[in-house]
Amino acid sequence: MIEEVIEAFKNKDYQTAARLLRQLAQDEPNNPWVQIYIAHLHEVKQQLKEAETIYRKLLIDSTNPKIISQARQGLKRLETIEKEERKQALNQANADPNNQQFGVLLLEPIDPQNKSNAAKTLAKIMQIDPYTARLQLPTRGWRIYRTGPVGELQFYASSLQSGSIPCFWVKLVDIQNINIFNVKYFSESNSIKTTIICQNPHGEVGSLTFNWSEVTQSVEGRLPLFEQVVDVDARHKLQRKTKTLDYINFCDLHLPARKSILRINDLQYQFQQGIRLSSKTENTQNGAIKIPILSQATNRINWNKLRNFINLQLPQIPIWSDFTSFAETAIDYKEMLSRLPAHIDLLRREETPWDSAFQLYSGLAFLKNTY
Repeated sequence: MIEEVIEAFKNKDYQTAARLLRQLAQDEPNNPWVQIYIAHLHEVKQQLKEAETIYRKLLIDSTNPKIISQARQGLKRLETIEKEERKQALNQANADPNNQQFGVLLLEPIDPQNKSNAAKTLAKIMQIDPYTARLQLPTRGWRIYRTGPVGELQFYASSLQSGSIPCFWVKLVDIQNINIFNVKYFSESNSIKTTIICQNPHGEVGSLTFNWSEVTQSVEGRLPLFEQVVDVDARHKLQRKTKTLDYINFCDLHLPARKSILRINDLQYQFQQGIRLSSKTENTQNGAIKIPILSQATNRINWNKLRNFINLQLPQIPIWSDFTSFAETAIDYKEMLSRLPAHIDLLRREETPWDSAFQLYSGLAFLKNTY
């Protein structure tokens, strides 16, 4: 009967081939030639995963050189089909002018127990070896995986998500369009609303009043301050090095309804202006906040008091605080970061990708949890 199957395939009579193979599968379920043609029938029907499963099983179980050769040829055909489908899908995605905007694709953390299977999936989709794929999968925090036209990123994201690899992508312009207000100080506040003195995206200083309920989440991070130092190497020669002098604490408050981020940092916040802070902030019966006189304290203590004040008003909002591990890989994407204004003015001697990395991290959190 197997000769009749071969003849049906030659004549492209797949209906007859399917009928014969159903009978053969019952009569000779362990016959490798029957399995070869069942896999080939799956190919014809574009059931590529089913065909691949059979071919790979035959490679493991069979010792017949002809069967092994047929299975390898089948897998090669499947690879060619997948490459062509991938090429066509990418061409179609990039054909839309709206999909030419620049974007970034990020991998989300994956359960370490699932990493091995996920690495095989990632390797297949991105056509890389499984070992490299495993190294690229994060187990904590986001990792930038690819940049480029959003049509291409959308295609890869869809493929990865179908393979149970969590990821997301955004257009860089959507982050650029978020309004950033650099906070000088809180001028007034009660349990319902507060007023800040801030600098708007156009560099103008003014006041902004908002309800605490408008804040849906916050982002925290530390940005390094660098300095050039002269050091002596092992040969007693002078050499210039870049050294981290200090770290500046940042806190972004997200107001998605206003498409705005309020940015606070401990270097430029004017602690001697506006409301006075204490380690504990008490609410009076009418809802107004009673704030004792500020004691003389270090900048770090002042910052902790400010964070305590904010946390008391926003006790249950999510806090994104994994910036450092994100930035350690993000700063390698200098060309992409150069496209993103940081809205951070620390009077640096030279620009650093760390500032734009924080803007990117906060913007990603803003967009991912807003839309």
